[in-house]
Amino acid sequence: MDQKYEALFTPWKVGNVEIKNRIVLCPMGGTSLFGWMELTGCKFDKEAAKFFLERAKNNVGLIIPGIAPLRDTIFGMWLWQNEKMFKELKVFMDEIHKTGAKLFVQLTAGMGRSWAITDHVAPLHKNKVLRAITKPIIDTSYQLASPSELPARWDPEITCPEMTVEQIHEIIEAFAKTAKLCKDAGVDGVEVHAVHEGYLLDQFTLKYTNKRTDEYGGSFENRYRFPVEVVQAIKKTCGDDFPVSLRYSVESKVKDFRVGAVPGEKYTEIGRDMAESEKAAKYLQDAGYDMLNADNGTYDSWYWAHPPMYMPQNCNLEDVSHIKQFVDIPVVCAGRMEPDVGAEAVAAGKIDGVGIARQFLADPQWITKLIEERLEDIRPCICCHAGCFNFASSKGHANNQSLGDTMGLARCALNPETMQSKKYNIKPAKKVKNIAVIGGGIGGMETAIVCAKRGHKVTLYEKSDKLGGVFIAAAAPSFKEKDRDLIAWYIREIAKYPIEVKLGTEISDVSKLGADEVVVATGSSPIRIPVKGAERGIEAIDFLLGKKEVGENVTIVGGGLTGCEIAYELYLQGKKPTIVEMKEDIIDAAGVCLANSSYLRDFFNANKVPVLLETKLSEITEDSVVVTDKNGKSSKIAADSVILSTGYRPAPLTAKGVHLVGDAKKVGNLRTVIWQAWDVAMKL
Repeated sequence: MDQKYEALFTPWKVGNVEIKNRIVLCPMGGTSLFGWMELTGCKFDKEAAKFFLERAKNNVGLIIPGIAPLRDTIFGMWLWQNEKMFKELKVFMDEIHKTGAKLFVQLTAGMGRSWAITDHVAPLHKNKVLRAITKPIIDTSYQLASPSELPARWDPEITCPEMTVEQIHEIIEAFAKTAKLCKDAGVDGVEVHAVHEGYLLDQFTLKYTNKRTDEYGGSFENRYRFPVEVVQAIKKTCGDDFPVSLRYSVESKVKDFRVGAVPGEKYTEIGRDMAESEKAAKYLQDAGYDMLNADNGTYDSWYWAHPPMYMPQNCNLEDVSHIKQFVDIPVVCAGRMEPDVGAEAVAAGKIDGVGIARQFLADPQWITKLIEERLEDIRPCICCHAGCFNFASSKGHANNQSLGDTMGLARCALNPETMQSKKYNIKPAKKVKNIAVIGGGIGGMETAIVCAKRGHKVTLYEKSDKLGGVFIAAAAPSFKEKDRDLIAWYIREIAKYPIEVKLGTEISDVSKLGADEVVVATGSSPIRIPVKGAERGIEAIDFLLGKKEVGENVTIVGGGLTGCEIAYELYLQGKKPTIVEMKEDIIDAAGVCLANSSYLRDFFNANKVPVLLETKLSEITEDSVVVTDKNGKSSKIAADSVILSTGYRPAPLTAKGVHLVGDAKKVGNLRTVIWQAWDVAMKL
């Protein structure tokens, strides 16, 4: 192992529990051992158990599964009432301990105004009759109950009801009862969810979300009373020697409801600022918490707790290491943490543990590979959130994620086997075939690798002189370093298998290939918009590939994800972008996580990047564009260059007698491309 990582592999203690190394697998929604959104009530999740056991066998020190609701979302059963599940948990803990790993169960008080109410559920809550009818199945008023009447994060048209004192006391009692069952099942500790990320307990602590006038609101002590009484109840029931961690946000990074502060921005904090955090961390420690599992942000500034690729690496380390100076208990830092930076921070005493989450979805063996100095074999997480947390929201949509995704979560766009091992797994082919894969983009490479793993003989054809396809352009912006790492990883993976790669080979007639099966992954082509002067426009892909240069003032036509990322990159380059979008919001599409889209919205707002919504392009002239707003009013915008990012359509070589993969079948994202590659390759 490289010496610079040695600090990561030193033991430490949380309370009286010794942990073998400093790497903490942080909690992720959808990885609860007690299931998530189960229609038949909470049950021990064997898929999650398998997920954690594999990572425990690959050298993780401390595992913290995703939130376990104290009260089931469906039908409302209390977790402590399900004794059978804790018997199964005990058997699982015996297996975990054989690996040398430790495990804390994270218990949640709830989400309050941050409950990610979906487009399917929002109408049920807004209609009093439907809300009453569905209450026995899903009690939306209970799920949304908050410290005070507040606008819901995901749908501001919904006013969340104020939680009663009786409900607060029920939750405190449930924490204690459930923690005791966890302890009896051999769990090493519990984590309280959370004075963190704007969840329910956090909402009680923050001035902008707590307007109560009783003993749970007003003064600092009253606002923090709920999480204090929770840990006191757990300690009273389980004993002082049973570790209790707290998921904690150092700063809220919030300017207003639904508006966060981006890195480097000057703003007035309406949530928890550093001065209060210094006091709160010590106060919570003295109440009985044994560890702070920390980062930053709330759902109003979600990109701090769920950093997309636009956020700096190790984005929370400075704030978390600062707060460690005010406590004596261990402090863990999460948020795009890089192992070398984390090791350096541990060695310097700035933090005690390095919290990492989504990298465990992309590659369950990444710690083992790091130990064995095989860093090039680690499949990188690209911070896309497309599989693990693609809760999407835009104007007019609460959360338009599909029901299947809402009930899933914690899957991985790059690694379909994650939390889906029954559906996606490598099985040897019953009959070895000659497989031709046309197109060397991500879809083609993934198909070729899966087919080769199954034992097929594979030939991969790519008309250009390099592998990567359109993803080369997608990975071009300066903030897409992990995307570029992913392309390099794929090229190395291809070389590990007996896959014949033919570059510079364009296929026009698949019948001449002599293959048993042909997979076409030739991607898509840009949609050309019929406006006057369109020939003056630069296609997005040509700009990204560096084929066309742009001037100072650049108009981007199309405010989807690609157009917005181009505008972001142009701003970083010091240019002056303007976005023109026909819809009523930018990035108005399912599959793009709110953590990603809200960063771009907040960034453009904070940096005064013009975004013209419900506006269409009418003409491109030599030095301007003419646009028309929703009222039919036309105006001219000065533009040295115009970039067209108006969508794509499938461009398959042929659709007859072949298998289509990725954008060649239907334009989507990296997740749809990779998962579809498996869908096809597993059946060949």
